[in-house]
Amino acid sequence: MIAVLIILVSCCCFIFSTWYTMYKNRNLPPGPTPLPLIGNLLNIERGALVNSLMTLWKQFGPVYTLYFGSKPVIVICGYEAFKEALVDQNDAFGARGETPALDPFAKSRRIIFTNGERWKLMRTFTFKTLKDFGFGKKSFEGKIQEETRCVMEELRRSQGQPMNPARCFSYAFVNVLCSVIFGERFEYSDKRFSKLIGIVDDIFHTMCSIWGQEKNDPSSPFTSENLLYVLHSLFMGASDTVSTTLRHALLIFLKYPDAEDKVREEIDRVIGRDRLPRMDDRLNMPYTQAVMHEVQRFSDIAPLNGPHMVTKDVQFRGYFIPKGTNIYPLLCTVHRDPTQFATPYKFNPNHFLDEKGQFKRNDAWMPFSAGKRMCPGEYMARMEFFIALTTILQNFTLSSEKEFTEDEVAPKLAGFLNFPIQYELSFIPR
Repeated sequence: MIAVLIILVSCCCFIFSTWYTMYKNRNLPPGPTPLPLIGNLLNIERGALVNSLMTLWKQFGPVYTLYFGSKPVIVICGYEAFKEALVDQNDAFGARGETPALDPFAKSRRIIFTNGERWKLMRTFTFKTLKDFGFGKKSFEGKIQEETRCVMEELRRSQGQPMNPARCFSYAFVNVLCSVIFGERFEYSDKRFSKLIGIVDDIFHTMCSIWGQEKNDPSSPFTSENLLYVLHSLFMGASDTVSTTLRHALLIFLKYPDAEDKVREEIDRVIGRDRLPRMDDRLNMPYTQAVMHEVQRFSDIAPLNGPHMVTKDVQFRGYFIPKGTNIYPLLCTVHRDPTQFATPYKFNPNHFLDEKGQFKRNDAWMPFSAGKRMCPGEYMARMEFFIALTTILQNFTLSSEKEFTEDEVAPKLAGFLNFPIQYELSFIPR
């Protein structure tokens, strides 16, 4: 009995000591009181991670502290605080933070999860390699246009019958990358291509000649293995990110057909019906640009952003953040910031239009994040999205037997990303 009592007292002392060490004043930002061992896990509603974090934003302000176990995490919310950390102090906040849930996949996405000199070399390597493959050049635009023609043929085969375009879109955007890197595209019915897409999708959803130099240096990132990791990251981004954005856009048009009609009117006036859209057309299409920006803001595909970590002791907004502390800069709070967007929870292209109807930039638009960790595929994604969306509306009218509610159109969090609901629509040839 005495032994049991001693063990019980010892356990209580250990728990209290751990809790006190964890919660004692270290001049960290405010936050909900953590519990011993589990920290603030009870403050996160199951299945509603984003909503829970945004509720804490309203309660504790733009910078607050959460504990996952005994480790503190600093959560940064809203445009001003986000910009101050990732842009104004990008050296201090530019490292990639820990992602325990993704550790099994971190190796295959090494450019995303590395830090320091290795990350700099890999990022430079990626940009140079992409440029060598033609990214950002006129020839790359041609690859996207070529694949878009194939998508139009696929959509015409539906003969106006309801269909889910998700598979077609995913195949198309991966095919663009295949045509650039491998020098050929694949038919959508090709079994090898289907297997490639399946592998990429499985990994993605379970997560929710320069390389020949220095090849004998084991610490060098320029290896054929790392090349495969870089390509794997690009395939994952190509198959899901743009496809998901496009599916969001079409669902939004089904709910708001006036926006579809205005974009199509601009397409007919600027581009016409006899040629494919080009990237430079967007300069004369302010409403289309506004709609595309608003789709990306509203759909908010990566609401949690990626975790960051401070590289040194930092004084931030009057608080002390020790070196190595994980930082969660929430993109969802930037895209839903009421000081930057008049109707943050509603689809509203006027967020990106001035009083004369001209396109208006907004610095709080950050679908590709900000600072040193911005997505390297931004230009590719924006080009694909513009050409695909305008070509679809140039050739088809969208229709659905179902009337969608605002709640159904709103993005739905699955794992770490926002997806549209599953839906079908008809592509009616014009």
